[in-house]
Amino acid sequence: MSLQNQNDSDELTLLVDLHYQLLFRYAYRLSGDRAEAEDLTQQTYLIAQKKLSQLRDMSFARSWLCTILRNLFLKNISQKITPLSLSQSFDLVSEEVVVPELTSEELQGALNELPEDFRIPLLMFYFEERSYKEISKELSIPLGTVMSRLARAKTYLQERFSSRSEEKTTIHS
Repeated sequence: MSLQNQNDSDELTLLVDLHYQLLFRYAYRLSGDRAEAEDLTQQTYLIAQKKLSQLRDMSFARSWLCTILRNLFLKNISQKITPLSLSQSFDLVSEEVVVPELTSEELQGALNELPEDFRIPLLMFYFEERSYKEISKELSIPLGTVMSRLARAKTYLQERFSSRSEEKTTIHS
């Protein structure tokens, strides 16, 4: 094994150690399926191994890996997408809404209900820690559209879980 191959192997091992859990959770949130999340995570690292020379600064590794994973996911579902739209009549929910504690399955169920156009920017914002501007550029959509989709996705989730909280309160009363 050459010195360069050893360095690449060490760097890839470091990337796996540092980011595997995050990438798996991100893949699971995108796909809603554990097996698919495992496949996406593994495929991400296979691509990362082949293109490791493109990563010039290790401080960008998280974003780079998340981008590879998201692109793989989008490529895999591109044949399956059917255009859906959230209702345009969402009222803005107060920032003071308290979201009850959720199980991973409850959160995933809610994310699965979101159309891809809303779920992807939401996950990019929270998992990839991308700014609105970065999401806009990455998805080739206007900044206002990113803001609107994020607001609608957040509102949908808040409404869904606040109504669930009210149901539990009613049941226990």
